Amino acid sequence: MKAVNTAKKALACTSALALALGLVSCSDSSDSASGGGDNYVLANGSEPQNPLVPANTNETGGGRIVDMIYSGLVYYDTEGKIHNEVAESIEKKGDTTYEVKLKDWKFSDGSPVTANSFVDAWNFAVEKSMMSSYFFEPIKGYKDGAKEMEGLKVIDDKTFTIELNQPTADFETRLGYSAFFPLPEVAFDDIEAFGENPVSNGPYKLEEWAHNQSATIVANENYDGQRKAQNDGVNFAFYAQQDAAYTDLLAGNLDVLDAVPDSAFSTFEEELGDRAVNQPAAVFQSFTIPNTFDHFKGEEGKLRRQAISMAVNRKEITDTIFQGTRTPATDFTTPVLPGYSEDLEGNEVLEYNPEKAKELWEKAEKMGKYEGPLEIAYNADGGHKAWADATANSIKNTLGIEVTGKPYPDFKSLRDEVTNRTIKSAFRTGWQADYPGLGNFLEPLYATGASSNDGDYSNKEFDAKLKEAAKADDAEKANEIYLEAQEVLLEDLPAIPLWYSNVTGGSAETVSNVTFNWKSVPEYYSITKE
Repeated sequence: MKAVNTAKKALACTSALALALGLVSCSDSSDSASGGGDNYVLANGSEPQNPLVPANTNETGGGRIVDMIYSGLVYYDTEGKIHNEVAESIEKKGDTTYEVKLKDWKFSDGSPVTANSFVDAWNFAVEKSMMSSYFFEPIKGYKDGAKEMEGLKVIDDKTFTIELNQPTADFETRLGYSAFFPLPEVAFDDIEAFGENPVSNGPYKLEEWAHNQSATIVANENYDGQRKAQNDGVNFAFYAQQDAAYTDLLAGNLDVLDAVPDSAFSTFEEELGDRAVNQPAAVFQSFTIPNTFDHFKGEEGKLRRQAISMAVNRKEITDTIFQGTRTPATDFTTPVLPGYSEDLEGNEVLEYNPEKAKELWEKAEKMGKYEGPLEIAYNADGGHKAWADATANSIKNTLGIEVTGKPYPDFKSLRDEVTNRTIKSAFRTGWQADYPGLGNFLEPLYATGASSNDGDYSNKEFDAKLKEAAKADDAEKANEIYLEAQEVLLEDLPAIPLWYSNVTGGSAETVSNVTFNWKSVPEYYSITKE
């Protein structure tokens, strides 16, 4: 989901949970489709970076809320399979045009969802250069800041067409991503204010948002899709430390947790029993050293990144710290996606090889003396200290340079510096899938100018491979080209791949029907409160 996000989501504090419970108890139960108002699911979350505007949300704190309060043309089920939601049909007309027909659908205020709700929202995202506007690049007439894309045509209230610049093999697969969600007319009057109190069209609607503490969503009585809420709502408490959230889970004060702290990796499955979850998910972890930093540009930078990568003992770190909940990375995507391959040319750069690492570092030193130190920034509220310190020590002990972890108090403060390009150190990155495709782990993060290209990487050969994959006749052929594109990344290392994450979480005895989906997020709408 969102990117940059990716990481294990920031959590909040026990006092925040107490406040969250207070907010829930004060809410009007008449707003709940289920009635009663007393069976709210209590879950962990993190403060959204921005107001809740779909195309301007690319991190997990806001993403988990946006994905529950909005509905797109299609949605992804627990396994990542695609189903029509607001779309009655999406019919391909030739190689580059799609005709979309909509079901009868309403926003949470009762106003109709129309063709303009989609077309205007997509155009607005591009005009305002929102964080996910890059996803509209395949549409004819796309240009950053353009007021309208000529490839979008409204036929009537229930019908619109999408014309692409060229065939795009996975375009239909992308349509369930939040960038493609609709907006009501009222959103365009004041988008910032709207994002604080959105009118939405998904299984839930926003009830309360106590910034930096909690957010509450309640069942949307106007939702008529397949993901109808089986509870009155979900309250997300923003914990300052994962350990506090896990303690609350064990005590029954938290219903669902999707981020077990590393301190509990060896015990959580025994402590939670059949309520524990430890399963592969579409989540990739890395850290990034921006291409703009001194000594990390050009050939010198390439050598240094390769040296640093080969100085990280991924197996030892995943075995010792993560205890079977992570798998060392062999590429830039995730093994749970169709088309993944561990046999890529050049991926030996992701293997621990201290002698080769020293050799490459010494070559780089001849091009320019590196004074250091190297810092790896991470958000302290996400349970990252142990691996960040271990990674820093592995590099330090191998290359003989000063390397340290650099904590930020929370995910938002880290992301704000990354987004604003004011960060002065390397920083943790990764990706939680937006849609089930290899391209989703490559284009948004590493294409020139892409929305989540936090290291400002640019390579014409890589960009050309992405365009070639988009023109492929089918997804299988596109995946073959995406693998070739990754071989370019393995040489340049715009990010240092670390490992693939399992979702490690669980639920309390207070809830039932808890499942975690293909990208590690609980299916909140299906959870029932005991």
